[in-house]
Parts: sequence; structure tokens; C-alpha cells
Amino acid sequence: MASNLDYLNFVLELLRKVDGINYRKMMGEFMLYRNGVIFGGVYDNRFLIKNTKVKEEYELAEAIPYPGGSPMLVVASEDPDLIKEIVLATLKYLKK
Repeated sequence: MASNLDYLNFVLELLRKVDGINYRKMMGEFMLYRNGVIFGGVYDNRFLIKNTKVKEEYELAEAIPYPGGSPMLVVASEDPDLIKEIVLATLKYLKK
């Protein structure tokens, strides 16, 4: 099932406090980037980020983005400040 633009816009609104956010549509889903680094996406109208140690820090659940995909982490919060923390923490792990 592909994600829709309404849900993408909802996620982008949640990400409003994080500078440098862009997205790219790919195969019916949306990949999320910050300053050119992919950190997550919108899959089946779910906001997922790459699986890093933030899983333990923020007690995030895992989900499979698509059949055969590697587990990612579900961002279920609607708090833009918490989401900013989670995204920036995720990016720190991705840059190492």
C-alpha cells in the first residue's frame, strides 16, 4: 500500500522544528532526508526512521517498512520537540 500526500504533509509538519528536511518519492513511498542524509521515510502511512541505538534511548518499537525490508523504528509521537530530538540523535549515529 502506498503512502498518501496528506500523511506525508502531517509528518513534515511534525518535523517543522528540524532544519534541512527534504523528501523524495520512491516507489509509492517517501524517503526523508536532512541535509542530504537519509534518516527515515513514510511507509504505508507510517513515520519510520532508521534502526539505531535511539531504539533503547526513546523506547521505540520496530516495524518492517515493506516485505523483505530490514526493521526500522516507528515514530509514534506527535510532539515536534521530541521528534526533533529523536531525528537529531538518529543522524548522529548515522554519521559515525
